[in-house]
Amino acid sequence: MIEFIQETLLLLPFLFVTYLVLEAVEAKAGGALEKFLERARSIGPAAGSAAGAIPQCGVSAAAASFYAGGVITVGTLLAVFLSTSDELIPVLLSARVPAALMVKIVGIKVVCALGIGFLIDGILAATRHMRRKVSVHELCKHSHCGCHEHKGIFIPALIHTAEIFVFIVLISGAIELCMHCFGEDCLNSLRLNRPFLGELLAGVLGLIPNCAVSVAGAKLYLSGAMSPGALMASSFTGSGLGLLVLFRTNRNLKENLAILGTIYVLGVLLGWISGFVI
Repeated sequence: MIEFIQETLLLLPFLFVTYLVLEAVEAKAGGALEKFLERARSIGPAAGSAAGAIPQCGVSAAAASFYAGGVITVGTLLAVFLSTSDELIPVLLSARVPAALMVKIVGIKVVCALGIGFLIDGILAATRHMRRKVSVHELCKHSHCGCHEHKGIFIPALIHTAEIFVFIVLISGAIELCMHCFGEDCLNSLRLNRPFLGELLAGVLGLIPNCAVSVAGAKLYLSGAMSPGALMASSFTGSGLGLLVLFRTNRNLKENLAILGTIYVLGVLLGWISGFVI
């Protein structure tokens, strides 16, 4: 539980910087800034896949807020989510697994995330569904935070940070408690080393927005209770707190569910395929 508190507190700077940037973007939206964001969106999946590889929950949480504010594309968001490894890499490092395996896992995730991100953005651009305007005010409208009543960008960013942080603590804290009481016994009973069924089940586990799940998954893999494919499936779908923040900040439920479903299907398939080369 102490580790959960420490990891959650580490989110604060990520969240605050994210909302500070969003408020700055909203304050200066239009003209040259819009053109710059449009150009930046075209290479977003490359930056997203690289940023997601950083073993820290805050990256995916920040990406979800940026997407809800219209700053990044859905392809970039998916790239971040798919490349996010959460606590997998630190646990494997502590177990002193071969460096070649670590490089292979991270490399596969980044390459797949990069390709999927550009593919999704390309499809949406071709079908003319790409355009998503900067809309930080929609975040305020959805959360009813009242931050529009304050001048400047500092206080509104602080209000958003506090609002999201409390939400994360409540939901993730409840999940952490369940994992602490029932987690490892339940996961051990799933037999995640079964062909394909293991990937299907591991993909569901990865969707649970809590670092404890990825830690437990890594330990199961090291003990032989989880197959390489299942490990990769849970890692591909394990976007940390990203999905939790997405559902809180983006008011389009249908869109959120579509992203969730896409992450799961892609995570299971990519995990199953990559399991053959891990």
